[in-house]
Amino acid sequence: MAEAQAIWRATPNRAALLILLTGWVVLFHWLGNSTLGYVNTPSLFGWWTWTLKNTPDEEHAWLIPFVVLALLWSRRDEFLSLTKRAWLPALGVLLLAMLLHISGYMIQQTRLSVVAFFLGIFGIAGAMLGRQWMVAALFPFSLFIFCVPLGPGGTEIVSFPLRLMATKITAVFCDLVLGIKVMQSGTQLLDAGGSYQYEVAAACSGIRSLTAIVAFSVIYGYMSFKTGWRRLLMVASAIPLAVVANVFRLTLIVLAAEAFGQSAGNYVHESSVFGLVPYIPSIGGMLLLGWWLGEDRKARRSAEATVIDGVGQKA
Repeated sequence: MAEAQAIWRATPNRAALLILLTGWVVLFHWLGNSTLGYVNTPSLFGWWTWTLKNTPDEEHAWLIPFVVLALLWSRRDEFLSLTKRAWLPALGVLLLAMLLHISGYMIQQTRLSVVAFFLGIFGIAGAMLGRQWMVAALFPFSLFIFCVPLGPGGTEIVSFPLRLMATKITAVFCDLVLGIKVMQSGTQLLDAGGSYQYEVAAACSGIRSLTAIVAFSVIYGYMSFKTGWRRLLMVASAIPLAVVANVFRLTLIVLAAEAFGQSAGNYVHESSVFGLVPYIPSIGGMLLLGWWLGEDRKARRSAEATVIDGVGQKA
């Protein structure tokens, strides 16, 4: 608590920052939602809460604000060392957020207003704390994109291509590598005789694993690297790793069904324990990539090469 108070005292333009943030929150509470359909409230936060409660695949959004705060707190010494002063160009970000909210409000697309809300917070903080703060906080703030609920229609747009890709790769892998004849019909996998199907439901779409792996890659990249390209490469790796994770899970389902019958495959599909297994190859691959990209490891290799060259020259 004492450290938090010290950080707050070291923050410039505290009064203006607090007033602007309060006004921004009040705006979105009273004029944040114009749909007034299923959720009869003008509050963006009321709409957001109702939407998340009715979209189980997006429950992760509850945790994102706490994760962002934890990431910022973990780098508090770095933020304290920055030169912080008012930076008026950041008001352009706030203006963009306002225009985005007005557009979302007029066309009754509250998801645009959710994006505008977090973008506006970023712009307000940047205007009061400066450009260096905005650059340092950009990566953790990007996690707020996971607070935007896609809804059933939006998740299907993302999940269907993932489900289709996972089933295609699984069918080819089982046929060519495992020698198990599997027929693909759209997003369904059938045994060679077509007598029963392996369980490949929407829950295997990868939307949850993709969200979790992308979020983990952002956190891991932010905590492990300082260079932007390494962080971006880590985030980009999340998509193929999420596909690998789902192919691994579907392959386990096929193997269980092939060995012990469809009921065994259904059990692997529905088991919460087996639901965590796909994260092993994805997180393992991410850690391996992180080790390969490691700034400390490359710095040590450069230092060792310099020492060896120096010794060679002396000899």
